[in-house]
Amino acid sequence: MISKLKGLIDEYGDHHVVIDVNGVGYILSCSGRTLSALPQVGEAATIFVETTMSQEQIRLFGFSSALEREWFRLLMTVQGVGAKVALAILSSASVSELSSAIAMQDKAMVARAPGVGPKVAGRIVTELRDKAPGYVEGDVAAFAQVSGAVAAGGPSATRDAVSALVNLGYGQAQAGAAVATAYKEAGEDAGTESLIRLALKALSR
Repeated sequence: MISKLKGLIDEYGDHHVVIDVNGVGYILSCSGRTLSALPQVGEAATIFVETTMSQEQIRLFGFSSALEREWFRLLMTVQGVGAKVALAILSSASVSELSSAIAMQDKAMVARAPGVGPKVAGRIVTELRDKAPGYVEGDVAAFAQVSGAVAAGGPSATRDAVSALVNLGYGQAQAGAAVATAYKEAGEDAGTESLIRLALKALSR
């Protein structure tokens, strides 16, 4: 199984890249974000690879980071999510945005990806909620605290802070990630105003 390729970018397609490794060209299907992150034709690149095999063919999928590849694998464990849908999700959302959406159970954010309907989006955020923390960038406990407070529906500083940021125009996932960062910095005794201030600071970076 191929895990990683180092070589020169040979050509780009709409949904793939060809990398030349010592004279052998490998075709890798990629997300839009990976394609935009790779260098120009003729330049050196390192691409993380996921290999899938069927009776008909062997396919290689390329990723700009090992973390993006792990998310691809994780998404593929959900019923109704194939390689095409997984790449569409990774094209429409960054790894951190996807992590936040699952932590905050934001089905609407996941459903923005082409080919992802409400039912599939619901399965993704539900089935991956317990699996995703190991793939979250940043402090897992902070995400758990914030998502738990929001899901509980009761009054809390974290819930109120997320609500305030959403009212200011930020997306639910983006607001949740910012409040999680603020919570990590301020601690569990932080009030709503403090969390909002720190979250806005994090969003401005």
